[in-house]
Amino acid sequence: MCRSIYVYVLFRPKGCPVKQSNEATQGELTPAQAFDALYAFCAPALVRQTYLLTGRRELAREAVERAFQQAWQHWPEVARDRDPAGWVRATAYDYALSPWHRFRLRNPEPDPPPADTADRALLNALLKLPPSYRRTLVLYDGVGLGLPETAAETEASTPAAASRLTHARAAVAARVPELADPAALHRRLAELASTERPHATKPTTVRTCGERRTRFWTRAAIAFTVAIIGSTALTLRTAPTRYEPPLAPPQAVRGVPPKAALGPLSHAELDLRAKLRKEAGHGPERLMPDIR
Repeated sequence: MCRSIYVYVLFRPKGCPVKQSNEATQGELTPAQAFDALYAFCAPALVRQTYLLTGRRELAREAVERAFQQAWQHWPEVARDRDPAGWVRATAYDYALSPWHRFRLRNPEPDPPPADTADRALLNALLKLPPSYRRTLVLYDGVGLGLPETAAETEASTPAAASRLTHARAAVAARVPELADPAALHRRLAELASTERPHATKPTTVRTCGERRTRFWTRAAIAFTVAIIGSTALTLRTAPTRYEPPLAPPQAVRGVPPKAALGPLSHAELDLRAKLRKEAGHGPERLMPDIR
């Protein structure tokens, strides 16, 4: 059985009837019309849910818009999915809980806490939980998914999801004792989410931004590929065709005695030089020594 209209508007649990538009009753929707209908149906509730995960309004809106942009990029896959809203929700949660947001230069400080004391205590208790526990608690006690669906969306086994849920409930109850009852916790999550009134971007703007982002990254990938091909061709053009061993750098040799300079000739050497100059330049006299 569906939950009350109040909770349905906040979290949109599966299984509740959805009022069809006149376009849907008259004929088959175009991809853009189907996307716009899904966005109008899920975006406000997803922003509220993502705010419970992050405690940041701008990050929640950005995560939901990025999720819908990816959904539009993969629309044939999303349109054939058994639960398109679950596909977008999982993508938005993944983006919102990404650890890379801590390195962002934009919005370094957390948003101001809720004015109500009870809402502030619940939000602080949620943000103190590990991301996987927080996501499990919001999906089960907030969105209203069953335990197997919660385990599948958080990429955990059913016993692991049950353990996370139990520890998350215990941690919240330790900080806010009046929320030890799961029904009370679900009601307070809905009330905390209802305090946020997100101004969702128009679906046409989301589709346009997604297409623009796709074109940008496609062109960047093409430019990068062309640069790689060009650098490879230049390397093949200028690289040597055979192995050339590298020349060792010159080094000064130390410890070698200096070359001795020629001194004056002795009398015997002077007589020998004079004798050699007087004799013929060729002949055995120049080759055979004079034995004395």
